[in-house]
Amino acid sequence: MSASRLLYVVTEDWFFLSHRLPMARAARKAGYEIHVACNVGTGAAAIEHEGFTLHPVKFARGRLAPRAQIATIRALRAVHRAVDPDLIHHVALQPSILGSLAAVGGRAKCVNAVTGFGYTFASTTGKARMFKALMRPLLRWLLGRSDNVALVQNPDDRATLRSLGIAAERIVLIPGSGVDIAAFTPLPEPDPPIAVAFVGRLLDDKGIRVLVAAHRLLRHRRVPIALIIAGAPDPANPASVPLREAESWNAEPGIVWLGQVSDIASVWARAHIAVLPARGGEGLPKSLLEAAACGRPMVATDVPGCREIAIAGETALLVPPGDAAALAAAIETLAGAPELRMRFGRAARALVEERFAADKIGAAVVALYDRLLARRPRGRP
Repeated sequence: MSASRLLYVVTEDWFFLSHRLPMARAARKAGYEIHVACNVGTGAAAIEHEGFTLHPVKFARGRLAPRAQIATIRALRAVHRAVDPDLIHHVALQPSILGSLAAVGGRAKCVNAVTGFGYTFASTTGKARMFKALMRPLLRWLLGRSDNVALVQNPDDRATLRSLGIAAERIVLIPGSGVDIAAFTPLPEPDPPIAVAFVGRLLDDKGIRVLVAAHRLLRHRRVPIALIIAGAPDPANPASVPLREAESWNAEPGIVWLGQVSDIASVWARAHIAVLPARGGEGLPKSLLEAAACGRPMVATDVPGCREIAIAGETALLVPPGDAAALAAAIETLAGAPELRMRFGRAARALVEERFAADKIGAAVVALYDRLLARRPRGRP
């Protein structure tokens, strides 16, 4: 019998490679035939090099565009007809909604990975509140259907789905997308001065402007702490920092903006502390997982997702979101406490090995796939 066909649906090829490649490899090793439907940019060759079949599908990100969303649903239905998947894994909120609509009437089971509730659910604007009111009943219907399972990365998102009326048995919690603990290994602290690093897209929701404001407060108090920023703006996201603003940070004393960095471990090799002052909306931040795997202590906000890896008093200092003064104080405290940094860093690495290693996450996801397909034939004549 031939292998069961697994289709990943994700907005961008780079996001699949950065956040879902370990579990796709685990599924391939377990005997699944892997297909990927996404916007195709620079990641096509890497996906095809893995032996996966790539299906270009255009997603309109960052705007409400009904015609574009309908076109995406139609394109996904065409992929379904061509592939005839046994199982579809939708990655993030937009693919979960559009992909589940495209799958209605089909035979495939769906895993809807709600990797946080993103900009729309984190935003407090009038447009965002109206959109949330419309999305709640749609999510309740799509994610609660008998052939669907919602996959979340933290208990807070599980509670949010339960509040929408989705039954507990239709929700599965698997923490994160996995960290390659062989590629991200404990690193010695670099030489002084103390440096803190932010890794991620340059979004207001990730707290990058609050972090820059906190660094300015430290500089005003003549606290010699360097700030390293690794990441690029995301113009498709309404919360993105403009490129000109990001470029201006390099003109400020003590700040280095590196732009997009492919070798993330090299960033943590330069930093003493990892910082992520996110406002929420993320499932489980990969940047913190990778920093923790490198043995870096953390300063983060006490919001869903962050606090799964940045545990107050164990691996991190936590601060309220949007509070530059509290963030500056926490950075200064950890910068002045080398023994605390060492203790947090060791505990962070141990936590990653115990709960978030890629092989463990991959095995858990494949076990979910197998369970969902157990009631139907796995192959075809």
